[in-house]
Amino acid sequence: MGYIQQGTAAFRKSNLAFFAAGFNTFAILYSTQPLMPEFTKEFHISPAMASLSLSLTTISLAVSMLLFGSISEVWGRKRIMMISMLSASVLSILTAFSTTYESLLVFRVIQGFALGGLPSIAMAYLGEEMEPASLGVAMGLYISGNSLGAVAGRIIAGMMTDMFNWHAALGTISVISILASLIFFASLPKSQNFHPRSPEIGKLLASLVDHLKNPALLSLYVIGFLILGSNIALFNYIGYVLTAPPYSLSQTVIGWIFIVYLVGMFSSVWMAKMASKYGRQKALLLSLLITLAGVILTLDSHVWLKILGLPIVSFGFFGSHSINSSWVGYRAHHDKAQASSLYLFFYYIGSSIGGTTAGVFWSSQGWGGVVGMIAGFLLIALVLTLLQAKWVTAVQHKKTISFK
Repeated sequence: MGYIQQGTAAFRKSNLAFFAAGFNTFAILYSTQPLMPEFTKEFHISPAMASLSLSLTTISLAVSMLLFGSISEVWGRKRIMMISMLSASVLSILTAFSTTYESLLVFRVIQGFALGGLPSIAMAYLGEEMEPASLGVAMGLYISGNSLGAVAGRIIAGMMTDMFNWHAALGTISVISILASLIFFASLPKSQNFHPRSPEIGKLLASLVDHLKNPALLSLYVIGFLILGSNIALFNYIGYVLTAPPYSLSQTVIGWIFIVYLVGMFSSVWMAKMASKYGRQKALLLSLLITLAGVILTLDSHVWLKILGLPIVSFGFFGSHSINSSWVGYRAHHDKAQASSLYLFFYYIGSSIGGTTAGVFWSSQGWGGVVGMIAGFLLIALVLTLLQAKWVTAVQHKKTISFK
C-alpha cells in the first residue's frame, strides 16, 4: 500500500485531523488545571485533593490506553478514535453540570477513560500511514495540536471562570470539543496499511510483556513518566504561588500564563528536525537540559523572572516529548499501537503521580520542595537518555544470541 507523503493533499488532511484531535484531547484533559485554586476555595479542600481533578483523569486515561491500543489491533484505528472523541465531548457537558466535587471527580474519571481511545492509537496510525521521512514532521504537528489544545483549554477555563464560574468554563470547552470531533471525522483518511489481527488475548498480552522486557523501550517509557510528571507538577502549583501574596494574580491572568505552551508548537517540530540532523540522543539531552534550566529559574522571587522560566520549561518539555515518542515508534518492531499505548500509559501515570506527589512537597516545603522534586525527575531522565545506546546494544546482542 502507498504511504502518505509530505506535500500531498492526504498529508494536509491527516495533519488537520490530528491537529484537531490533539487540540480536543488536551483542551478537555487540562481544562481543570487552572481551576484548582478555585476548587480549593469553593469545596474547602487541600491543593493535593484539588489536583485529583486532573490526576484521576490521567490515571483512567492511562489504563484505558492499554485497552484501546490492543483493541485497535483487531478493530482498526479510525472507528475507535472517533467514538473516543465524541464520548469524551459529551462527558464534558456532564462535568459542567456537576454540583459536588465528588460528582465532578466521577465524571472526570469516566471522561479520562473515554479519552484514551485517541492518543493510544494516533501514534500507531501515523507510524503505519506516514512515509518514514515524513513521520517526524507529522508527529511534531500532532503534538503541536496537543500544545494548542492544552493552552486554549486552560485560557478559556480561566477567563470564563473569572467572567462567570467554573461551570460555564467547562461547558464552553465541551462545545468546542464537539466541533473538533466533527473536523477529525471529516478530515482523517482511511487506514491503508492497517492489517487487523484476530482477537487472541494471549498473544496480545505476550506482546505487551515483550515490549516491557526491552530495556531500550522501557527506558523511553520511564523518561515519558518523568517528563510529564515534572511538567504537571510545575503547572499544577505555580497557580497557587502566583495567586497568593505578594503576587495575587487573578484567575484570568493565571489562565493566560498557559499561553507559554504555544512555544511547544514550535519546539516540538524544531527539535524533531534537530533529532533527524544530530541524532535523537543528543537532541533529547538538550531538551531535558533546557527544561531543567527553566525549572530552576522559577525559584527567583521576581515575578517576571519566575514567569520567564515557564516558556523555557515548555520549550524543553514539548521538544523532549516529540523526540521520545517518535523514538518509541522507531524502537518497536512489532505491534506499534501497543508500544505507543505503553509509552502513553507510563506518560500519563507520571502526570498523576508527579502532579499529586508535588502537592505533598508544596504543603510541607513550599515552592522550593516542588522544584527539588522536579529537578530529581529530570536528572534521572538525563541518566536514562545517556544509557539508551548501551541498552540498544544489549538488546541487539540478545537477539543475536537467540538467533544462533
